[in-house]
Amino acid sequence: MATVHLRIGDLVWGKLGRYPPWPGKIVSPPKDLKKPRGKKCFFVKFFGTEDHAWIKVEQLKPYHPHKEEMIKINKGKRFQQAVDAVEEYLKKAKGKEQAHASDDKNKAEKGRKTAAKPMKIIEEDDEDAFKGGSSDKPASSMEPISKRLKIIEEDTGSTSIQAADSTAVNGSITPTDKRIGFLGLGLMGSGIVSNLLKMGHVVTVWNRTAEKCDLFIQEGARLGRTPAEVVSMCDITFSCVSDPKAARDLVLGPSGVLQGIRPGKCYVEMSTVDPETITELSQVITSRGGRFLEAPVSGSQQLSNDGMLVIVAAGDRSVYEDCSSCFQAMGKTSFFLGEAGNAARMMLILNMVQGSFMATIAEGLTLAQAMGQSQQTFLDILSQGQMASTFVDQKCQNILQGNFKPDYYLKHIQKDLRLAISMGDSANHPTPMAAAANEVYKRAKALDQSDNDMSAVYRAYIH
Repeated sequence: MATVHLRIGDLVWGKLGRYPPWPGKIVSPPKDLKKPRGKKCFFVKFFGTEDHAWIKVEQLKPYHPHKEEMIKINKGKRFQQAVDAVEEYLKKAKGKEQAHASDDKNKAEKGRKTAAKPMKIIEEDDEDAFKGGSSDKPASSMEPISKRLKIIEEDTGSTSIQAADSTAVNGSITPTDKRIGFLGLGLMGSGIVSNLLKMGHVVTVWNRTAEKCDLFIQEGARLGRTPAEVVSMCDITFSCVSDPKAARDLVLGPSGVLQGIRPGKCYVEMSTVDPETITELSQVITSRGGRFLEAPVSGSQQLSNDGMLVIVAAGDRSVYEDCSSCFQAMGKTSFFLGEAGNAARMMLILNMVQGSFMATIAEGLTLAQAMGQSQQTFLDILSQGQMASTFVDQKCQNILQGNFKPDYYLKHIQKDLRLAISMGDSANHPTPMAAAANEVYKRAKALDQSDNDMSAVYRAYIH
């Protein structure tokens, strides 16, 4: 195969991880944006979107020779809009070239011998050419590419890191030069690691089922043989596992995290667990000179894939700040809530509300059916009222279509409800709504719905 030489200004098809190739243009990166280490890559600005990213050279193809091939394999309205934006840009470029030629001809006729200036196809700040004149956003899988965060001090004393509007910033995420470790490649962890890699972070991964690491190794991750080895190799290690027992075992078990902790090593617990588990883990990590942060996430598999999670953090403030580029890559917003344990408390309350709400939606759908009412009409009305949300729409569609592919496991939301109820008991605070919802989820688990999406709680009402 002949070697293809690329340079700034070239039109290309750029591929990001598992996402389909997208049309873009190689441009000069912002001066403050570091090139990923150890990779031959180009900075690409994508059409039909405001996104841009470093793309490895092997993930780039020249635009024109591969145009028909890409159009055949990629479908969708936003993809077509991106291709249309390329064609519009080419049309403008041709017009500029013709204008230059006409101008030169006129000058020559007047006896002036002036060389035509090299044509600059698109000015770097000509955003409309890349947007394609459309206000539509690109596919969600492309959205995380250009996020940059700003830190806002709130009246509550907590700190919020939020994604700034990408139209207001000229640049992408600058990855930390710290070595990142990640333990646990489940529904949430997989999307998080994928986004860390896309944004140029150096990531070492480990998973109890080693085969899950293969895809990420292909995308540039390194492999750690044990949790202890990952922590030893990395400056900051994240973990995201299923429950308190799994979180404890990962730290305290054979070849666990604790064996790799040395003074200055950072450990970030992203699992949704109880405050007592967080306190225990924080104490054992810091007793070895390590630095500890809890950072559970609110979201789903889809939001994880899209880099649009909400991160709720607490513990060592300096670790939170060191994780800034990582949180930018994986989430749209993060909050710092003070001392360790506060994030666990907040996340359990959030998931208690979400789990109870999901059970109520399922109850409403089944009651509508029992009363001879259309479930679709119920959803249509609900979607036009004050409770309209993406969550309501997606979960109701799951139920109406009988599609319970997990986006957030039912067994995990039931675990969160159980932990929230226990937390309420410790404060002598009543949680009757959560307790009622918990019983419905327990019924669904008894019907073998544990590994389905939380919306499968619906089946507890019809069996």
